[in-house]
Amino acid sequence: MKRVGSLVSVFTLLYFIISCGQNTDRQLNKSAKALRNCADEQVLTPDEQTAIRQQINAERKSEQIERIFQQKVREGFNGNVLVAQKGMILYKHCFGLGHFERSERDTLVEDSKFQLASLSKTFTAVGTLKLIEIGKLSFEDTIQKFYPDFPYHGITIRQLLSHRSGLPNYQYAFDDSMKVNFYKKEKPYPTNATIMHWFATVKPTPHAYNIPGKGFSYSNTNYMVLASVIEKVTGKSYESYIQSAIFKPLGMNNTFVATTKNDLFNRNKTAGYQWNRRIPKDYYDDVVGDKGIYSTIGDLFRWYRALNGNCVLQQKTLQEAFIPRSFEKKGAKNYGYGFRMMLDENNQPEFIYHSGWWKGYNTMFWFSPKDEYVIIMLGNKYNKTVYRVKELVDILHGGQNRDNSAEDTDVEI
Repeated sequence: MKRVGSLVSVFTLLYFIISCGQNTDRQLNKSAKALRNCADEQVLTPDEQTAIRQQINAERKSEQIERIFQQKVREGFNGNVLVAQKGMILYKHCFGLGHFERSERDTLVEDSKFQLASLSKTFTAVGTLKLIEIGKLSFEDTIQKFYPDFPYHGITIRQLLSHRSGLPNYQYAFDDSMKVNFYKKEKPYPTNATIMHWFATVKPTPHAYNIPGKGFSYSNTNYMVLASVIEKVTGKSYESYIQSAIFKPLGMNNTFVATTKNDLFNRNKTAGYQWNRRIPKDYYDDVVGDKGIYSTIGDLFRWYRALNGNCVLQQKTLQEAFIPRSFEKKGAKNYGYGFRMMLDENNQPEFIYHSGWWKGYNTMFWFSPKDEYVIIMLGNKYNKTVYRVKELVDILHGGQNRDNSAEDTDVEI
């Protein structure tokens, strides 16, 4: 009887474990479904659509936006664009080619994938903040908690997120001899793990500004390190974590990290060009977190809706990301956690954005929380008009010229 009772207890325990696992799966599926619904386009009745279009004067704005983009094309813009307000797409178009050297015309399509360059930092920031929300990370954790041999001490996750670590840019911190000394035929391109190893081994000489918290200094190293910390904390690759935590739940099915082995990545993938020269694979292309995400205008529209619908982060956490943290010099431009911003007269974010440039690709993701619009421009042939948003902003504000929008945004890698 004792043996039977023990077996019953074992089976009861197994049933409980399996049931709990199934409940957890159901909860995860329910959560993922809720996230996807949150990022979906608004489902409006015809009457609601008519009312909103009249409210924002959609027809007139669409015509004006068309004229602006035609001018950008005349100035050399090649890429895809999307402009929306209050959930309504005002303008969406594909201009040019994904590849210029192919014998058949490789016309851009809506699902063409572009390297986002520094716009990728928005995903690394949100991925990091999600780990902080669930207690896997803390703002005050230092790099040494995860990489004890990292040579710069006292740098926190908070300082990495806000570019206040003082770390030198990894692309320029090491002698060219590193490429020779650490070259491996089977792995010719360095990864995040390689760069972290270089820092621990070589210990680049710090400069005067390399004092944690001393000031704002934009450096790609910050977000390369954050991606490396994500890998240590989760036990997953950066790609795997970002896919499972952000892309998949939000239905961003055309968004990939450059290091992925998924064959779907190559479907409608573009190439980057400087003038008329195709840029070959760069030595640092496999280093991610600071760059390295490929996406489409449609998926970035989902990203905008997810951010503004409080889908991926708690509202309190997202508000933290939009607090200006580059406060040494007064001015309109500032940086939070993974997002740039233009401030109003009360030092509050009027516009939130991130630009990017990397090897022929240049990108812009610009939105207004107050006026509920987003501007998405993805180019694969370097062209400065991508960073010129003033005319578009004025149109979306109903023709009203705003002082802050009069400036072109910074071009940052």
